[in-house]
Amino acid sequence: MIIIRSKRKSLTLQIAPDSSIIVRAPEKIPEEIIHQAIQKKLPWIIKKQKLARERFVPVVKREFASGETFLYLGELYKLQVFLDANDPLVFNGMEFKLSGRYLLNAKKIFEKWYRKQTKEIINNRAKLYAEMAGLKYARISITGAKSRWGSCSFKGNLNFSWKLIMAPQRVVDYVVIHELVHLSERNHSRRFWDKVSVFMPDYKNCRKWLKDNGGKLYL
Repeated sequence: MIIIRSKRKSLTLQIAPDSSIIVRAPEKIPEEIIHQAIQKKLPWIIKKQKLARERFVPVVKREFASGETFLYLGELYKLQVFLDANDPLVFNGMEFKLSGRYLLNAKKIFEKWYRKQTKEIINNRAKLYAEMAGLKYARISITGAKSRWGSCSFKGNLNFSWKLIMAPQRVVDYVVIHELVHLSERNHSRRFWDKVSVFMPDYKNCRKWLKDNGGKLYL
């Protein structure tokens, strides 16, 4: 169990993809109250943990070898390693090309590339949907969050996991819209989902895709 304390006012429980329990709690709330909340929600926790275990995908260690595949916007692309290439990593729309000179740092190079693409695409999509919805956000940050695809702070800052760029474009758009709507609707009320559906009537399909495939989005 992971307990994350912050200046929030309410206590929430979340089941991570690996079926562990994540508790988000106010800074000064006693642990006794936290354990009581867990006991009260035990049937729900057991049900969600069962679903998480069914969806959990064991992480396979990357070799960064020619022929290995990597996700980008929902599609798998093969990697080719070229010993004499000058650029660390190039994507030409058909495959990834990695310089053999950078094999020892291949994971960092891939993550850097993914982060750059995530920032560019999400900035563009957030700007588009924010203008359509008449909403304003403060800034956008790309994070390494492991359990949340996106979040919206009370100051209007939007945060997105760089791993989101491995999902299909439609799913990326769903997460962007989801967080933008939180600028005006803080909780997941009926009104919140109604606003999401205005821009994405099939949002439930995207939400289900993330639940079913989120464990596959890793480097």
